[in-house]
Amino acid sequence: MSTAIAAPVDRLLYKPEEAAEVLAIGRSTVYELMAEGALKYIKLGRARRIRRVDVEAFVESLALLPN
Repeated sequence: MSTAIAAPVDRLLYKPEEAAEVLAIGRSTVYELMAEGALKYIKLGRARRIRRVDVEAFVESLALLPN
């Protein structure tokens, strides 16, 4: 049985899996972006969480391709 990840828009912190869902990318890509420093995150104990503002900042930092 598969469970869908529902990430509410008003959530302040995302799990990496939830951030991947919001960004429409793979979970491993989120971890790679975090390791590169391209996607900021915080640590709460052993857990990593990505702030909504950091997800939005990452999207804003993406370069637009010319038409």
